[in-house]
Amino acid sequence: MRIAVMSDIHGFNLALETVLAHIDADGPFDNVIVAGDLCEGGPGPRQVIELLQGRDVIVLTGNTDRDLIQAVSEGDASGDWNYTLGELGLEGIAYLAELPFAHRISPPGGASPSDDLLVVHANPHDLERKLDPSASDHVLAGIIGETAAGAIAFGHIHICYVRQLAATLLVDVSAAGNPKDGDLRCKYGVLTWDQAAGRWRGEIRKLTYPLDATAAQIRASGLTNPEGTLRKLRKATY
Repeated sequence: MRIAVMSDIHGFNLALETVLAHIDADGPFDNVIVAGDLCEGGPGPRQVIELLQGRDVIVLTGNTDRDLIQAVSEGDASGDWNYTLGELGLEGIAYLAELPFAHRISPPGGASPSDDLLVVHANPHDLERKLDPSASDHVLAGIIGETAAGAIAFGHIHICYVRQLAATLLVDVSAAGNPKDGDLRCKYGVLTWDQAAGRWRGEIRKLTYPLDATAAQIRASGLTNPEGTLRKLRKATY
Protein backbone atom coordinates (compact mmCIF):
# COMPACT_ATOMS: atom_id res chain seq x y z
CA MET A 1 0.00 0.00 0.00
CA ARG A 2 1.37 3.40 -1.04
CA ILE A 3 -0.15 6.74 -0.05
CA ALA A 4 0.91 10.16 -1.39
CA VAL A 5 0.38 13.06 1.01
CA MET A 6 0.89 16.74 0.26
CA SER A 7 0.03 19.84 2.26
CA ASP A 8 0.14 23.65 2.26
CA ILE A 9 -0.43 24.59 -1.38
CA HIS A 10 -1.36 28.14 -0.35
CA GLY A 11 -2.68 29.23 -3.73
CA PHE A 12 0.41 28.28 -5.75
CA ASN A 13 -1.31 26.27 -8.44
CA LEU A 14 1.75 25.83 -10.65
CA ALA A 15 3.56 24.15 -7.77
CA LEU A 16 0.50 21.93 -7.29
CA GLU A 17 0.61 20.98 -10.97
CA THR A 18 4.28 20.04 -10.52
CA VAL A 19 3.47 17.76 -7.58
CA LEU A 20 0.47 16.16 -9.29
CA ALA A 21 2.52 15.42 -12.41
CA HIS A 22 5.19 13.73 -10.30
CA ILE A 23 2.58 11.72 -8.41
CA ASP A 24 1.16 10.53 -11.73
CA ALA A 25 4.64 9.47 -12.88
CA ASP A 26 5.61 7.88 -9.54
CA GLY A 27 2.37 5.97 -9.07
CA PRO A 28 0.28 4.04 -8.72
CA PHE A 29 -0.87 5.20 -5.31
CA ASP A 30 -3.78 3.74 -3.37
CA ASN A 31 -4.74 7.23 -2.19
CA VAL A 32 -3.62 10.82 -2.70
CA ILE A 33 -4.34 13.05 0.29
CA VAL A 34 -4.05 16.83 0.60
CA ALA A 35 -3.63 17.95 4.21
CA GLY A 36 -5.07 21.45 4.10
CA ASP A 37 -4.08 25.11 3.63
CA LEU A 38 -5.14 25.16 0.01
CA CYS A 39 -5.65 28.75 -1.09
CA GLU A 40 -4.40 31.63 1.06
CA GLY A 41 -1.29 33.53 -0.03
CA GLY A 42 -0.59 32.66 -3.65
CA PRO A 43 -1.83 33.94 -7.01
CA GLY A 44 -4.01 30.97 -8.04
CA PRO A 45 -6.47 29.98 -5.29
CA ARG A 46 -9.31 29.32 -7.73
CA GLN A 47 -7.07 27.20 -9.96
CA VAL A 48 -5.97 25.15 -6.94
CA ILE A 49 -9.58 24.28 -6.10
CA GLU A 50 -10.34 23.44 -9.73
CA LEU A 51 -7.29 21.16 -9.96
CA LEU A 52 -8.24 19.29 -6.79
CA GLN A 53 -11.89 18.96 -7.79
CA GLY A 54 -10.78 17.44 -11.08
CA ARG A 55 -8.78 14.69 -9.39
CA ASP A 56 -9.57 11.62 -7.31
CA VAL A 57 -7.98 12.98 -4.14
CA ILE A 58 -8.94 13.25 -0.48
CA VAL A 59 -8.75 16.86 0.73
CA LEU A 60 -8.61 17.95 4.37
CA THR A 61 -8.94 21.35 6.01
CA GLY A 62 -6.14 23.53 7.36
CA ASN A 63 -5.98 26.57 9.61
CA THR A 64 -6.01 29.11 6.76
CA ASP A 65 -8.96 27.34 5.12
CA ARG A 66 -10.81 27.75 8.40
CA ASP A 67 -9.69 31.39 8.66
CA LEU A 68 -10.97 32.19 5.17
CA ILE A 69 -14.39 30.80 6.07
CA GLN A 70 -14.37 32.80 9.30
CA ALA A 71 -13.44 35.99 7.44
CA VAL A 72 -16.49 35.55 5.22
CA SER A 73 -18.83 34.86 8.13
CA GLU A 74 -17.56 37.87 10.07
CA GLY A 75 -17.22 40.19 7.08
CA ASP A 76 -13.64 40.83 8.15
CA ALA A 77 -11.33 40.49 5.15
CA SER A 78 -8.86 42.93 3.66
CA GLY A 79 -5.80 43.00 1.40
CA ASP A 80 -4.83 39.62 0.01
CA TRP A 81 -7.66 37.93 1.92
CA ASN A 82 -10.04 39.93 -0.27
CA TYR A 83 -8.12 38.82 -3.35
CA THR A 84 -8.29 35.17 -2.34
CA LEU A 85 -11.97 35.29 -1.43
CA GLY A 86 -12.78 37.12 -4.65
CA GLU A 87 -10.99 34.48 -6.69
CA LEU A 88 -12.74 31.64 -4.86
CA GLY A 89 -16.26 33.03 -4.96
CA LEU A 90 -19.16 31.50 -3.07
CA GLU A 91 -18.67 28.05 -4.58
CA GLY A 92 -15.02 27.94 -3.55
CA ILE A 93 -15.81 29.03 -0.01
CA ALA A 94 -18.56 26.40 0.21
CA TYR A 95 -16.02 23.79 -0.91
CA LEU A 96 -13.61 24.80 1.85
CA ALA A 97 -16.40 24.72 4.44
CA GLU A 98 -17.11 21.04 3.74
CA LEU A 99 -13.55 19.74 4.15
CA PRO A 100 -12.99 17.16 6.92
CA PHE A 101 -10.42 17.48 9.70
CA ALA A 102 -8.66 14.11 9.35
CA HIS A 103 -8.48 10.89 7.36
CA ARG A 104 -7.52 7.40 8.58
CA ILE A 105 -6.32 4.48 6.50
CA SER A 106 -6.16 0.96 7.92
CA PRO A 107 -3.45 -1.04 6.11
CA PRO A 108 -3.89 -4.64 4.93
CA GLY A 109 -2.86 -7.07 7.63
CA GLY A 110 -2.54 -4.29 10.20
CA ALA A 111 -4.33 -3.83 13.49
CA SER A 112 -6.61 -0.79 13.63
CA PRO A 113 -6.19 1.80 15.05
CA SER A 114 -2.61 1.09 16.22
CA ASP A 115 -1.30 0.46 12.69
CA ASP A 116 -3.41 3.08 10.91
CA LEU A 117 -2.06 5.98 8.89
CA LEU A 118 -3.62 9.18 10.24
CA VAL A 119 -3.43 12.29 8.05
CA VAL A 120 -4.11 15.71 9.58
CA HIS A 121 -3.06 19.27 8.92
CA ALA A 122 -1.15 20.14 12.10
CA ASN A 123 -1.73 17.48 14.76
CA PRO A 124 -4.46 14.98 15.67
CA HIS A 125 -6.45 17.42 17.83
CA ASP A 126 -6.40 20.94 16.38
CA LEU A 127 -5.23 23.11 13.48
CA GLU A 128 -2.68 25.17 15.37
CA ARG A 129 -0.21 23.37 17.64
CA LYS A 130 3.00 22.53 15.84
CA LEU A 131 4.75 19.17 15.76
CA ASP A 132 8.06 20.96 15.41
CA PRO A 133 11.16 18.92 14.45
CA SER A 134 13.20 20.72 17.13
CA ALA A 135 10.78 19.69 19.91
CA SER A 136 11.64 16.93 22.37
CA ASP A 137 9.94 13.56 22.33
CA HIS A 138 8.18 14.59 25.54
CA VAL A 139 6.71 17.73 23.96
CA LEU A 140 5.62 15.92 20.79
CA ALA A 141 4.04 13.11 22.79
CA GLY A 142 2.14 15.68 24.84
CA ILE A 143 0.63 17.18 21.68
CA ILE A 144 -0.27 13.81 20.16
CA GLY A 145 -1.73 12.55 23.44
CA GLU A 146 -3.48 9.19 23.38
CA THR A 147 -3.91 9.12 19.61
CA ALA A 148 -3.33 5.61 18.28
CA ALA A 149 -1.66 5.37 14.88
CA GLY A 150 1.24 3.63 13.23
CA ALA A 151 2.04 6.81 11.32
CA ILE A 152 0.85 10.42 11.35
CA ALA A 153 1.37 12.51 8.21
CA PHE A 154 0.89 16.27 8.37
CA GLY A 155 2.12 19.67 7.17
CA HIS A 156 1.43 23.07 8.77
CA ILE A 157 4.99 24.14 9.58
CA HIS A 158 6.27 23.78 5.99
CA ILE A 159 9.39 21.91 7.17
CA CYS A 160 9.85 18.30 6.12
CA TYR A 161 11.08 15.57 8.42
CA VAL A 162 10.58 11.88 9.21
CA ARG A 163 10.91 10.86 12.86
CA GLN A 164 10.01 7.83 14.92
CA LEU A 165 8.21 8.71 18.15
CA ALA A 166 7.72 5.56 20.22
CA ALA A 167 5.36 3.36 18.15
CA THR A 168 4.32 6.16 15.78
CA LEU A 169 6.14 7.40 12.68
CA LEU A 170 5.83 11.18 12.23
CA VAL A 171 6.06 12.44 8.65
CA ASP A 172 5.91 16.16 8.03
CA VAL A 173 5.43 16.39 4.28
CA SER A 174 6.34 20.11 4.23
CA ALA A 175 4.65 22.38 1.68
CA ALA A 176 3.79 21.81 -1.93
CA GLY A 177 3.46 25.56 -2.51
CA ASN A 178 5.81 27.52 -0.23
CA PRO A 179 8.34 25.52 1.79
CA LYS A 180 10.02 27.17 4.77
CA ASP A 181 12.98 24.86 5.36
CA GLY A 182 15.43 26.89 3.26
CA ASP A 183 14.93 24.62 0.26
CA LEU A 184 12.71 26.07 -2.47
CA ARG A 185 11.47 22.84 -3.92
CA CYS A 186 7.93 21.52 -4.09
CA LYS A 187 7.60 18.72 -1.57
CA TYR A 188 5.26 15.86 -0.78
CA GLY A 189 5.43 12.64 1.18
CA VAL A 190 5.10 8.97 0.30
CA LEU A 191 3.91 6.57 3.02
CA THR A 192 4.42 2.89 2.23
CA TRP A 193 3.00 0.06 4.32
CA ASP A 194 5.55 -2.72 4.82
CA GLN A 195 3.24 -5.61 5.60
CA ALA A 196 6.05 -8.05 6.36
CA ALA A 197 7.54 -5.68 8.95
CA GLY A 198 4.14 -4.45 10.13
CA ARG A 199 5.00 -0.76 9.89
CA TRP A 200 4.88 2.35 7.72
CA ARG A 201 7.87 3.84 5.96
CA GLY A 202 8.02 7.52 5.05
CA GLU A 203 9.89 9.39 2.32
CA ILE A 204 9.91 13.00 1.12
CA ARG A 205 9.89 13.81 -2.59
CA LYS A 206 11.55 17.14 -3.55
CA LEU A 207 10.84 18.66 -6.96
CA THR A 208 12.19 21.66 -8.87
CA TYR A 209 9.98 24.68 -8.21
CA PRO A 210 8.39 26.36 -11.29
CA LEU A 211 9.74 29.71 -10.08
CA ASP A 212 9.90 31.73 -13.30
CA ALA A 213 6.34 30.89 -14.33
CA THR A 214 5.11 31.48 -10.77
CA ALA A 215 6.87 34.86 -10.61
CA ALA A 216 5.15 35.95 -13.83
CA GLN A 217 1.81 34.75 -12.46
CA ILE A 218 2.30 36.62 -9.18
CA ARG A 219 3.15 39.86 -10.98
CA ALA A 220 0.10 39.55 -13.22
CA SER A 221 -2.25 38.80 -10.32
CA GLY A 222 -4.29 41.10 -8.12
CA LEU A 223 -2.20 40.43 -5.03
CA THR A 224 -1.63 43.66 -3.11
CA ASN A 225 2.17 43.27 -2.83
CA PRO A 226 3.34 40.95 -5.61
CA GLU A 227 7.03 41.67 -5.16
CA GLY A 228 6.75 41.00 -1.43
CA THR A 229 4.96 37.73 -2.13
CA LEU A 230 7.72 36.73 -4.53
CA ARG A 231 10.48 37.66 -2.08
CA LYS A 232 8.87 35.53 0.63
CA LEU A 233 8.54 32.60 -1.76
CA ARG A 234 12.16 32.81 -2.90
CA LYS A 235 13.41 33.09 0.69
CA ALA A 236 11.79 29.76 1.59
CA THR A 237 12.20 30.44 5.31
CA TYR A 238 10.27 32.19 8.06
